[in-house]
Amino acid sequence: MPISANQERATLPGSVALLLALPALLFALITWQVVADGPLVRLDERLSRLLVNPDRCSELLADLGNIQVAVPVLAVALGYVAVRHRRAGADRWWLPVAAAALLMALVPALVVPLKVLTDRPGTPAVPPGTGYYPSGHTATAAIAYGSATLLLLPWLRTALARRALITLCVALVLGASYGLVRRGYHWPLDVVGSWCLCTVLLSSLWLFAGTAKTPGRSHAPGP
Repeated sequence: MPISANQERATLPGSVALLLALPALLFALITWQVVADGPLVRLDERLSRLLVNPDRCSELLADLGNIQVAVPVLAVALGYVAVRHRRAGADRWWLPVAAAALLMALVPALVVPLKVLTDRPGTPAVPPGTGYYPSGHTATAAIAYGSATLLLLPWLRTALARRALITLCVALVLGASYGLVRRGYHWPLDVVGSWCLCTVLLSSLWLFAGTAKTPGRSHAPGP
């Protein structure tokens, strides 16, 4: 049987809560294990020893999480979306763009204190030091490419184009994540922790972006 509008609205709060709660709980669990030097950390270190094999390819992939690479991509996407929304006369057209820009600016404000709090040492492949959890490069890649994707999706007319954009976004984030672990810049848990944190942030952006109307739709759809 088809789902009525009332039924759909009734299930939305539960779905949203699940979307936000699961990655938040997982992030809290991983952070606790890092701070307490728990068994998950020891497993993480063994996994890292198996995966680390620095090479030129992994270094280039890790660079996808550099601010100099990821942020300009987001800036171009935000500029395009802002122009399209403005020309379409969308209500509060500037809100999604401003929200995505603010989210990108919040990344260091969230990640740096967490690095100080956890004080996790780096892998043997990097110079001695601490402050590696969570991975800032992973967070930069996830928020920059993820935000660009969320804001561009409503303007793509075909399902094929939307799937291609989502696939590209996932490939960029996973590529940066793999490069960081393979090169030895980060432990695997550093990267997974950033995934969880960014899932919460991007889910919040997706919900907030729905307040801006797009041509032919009452609200901007999510992915």
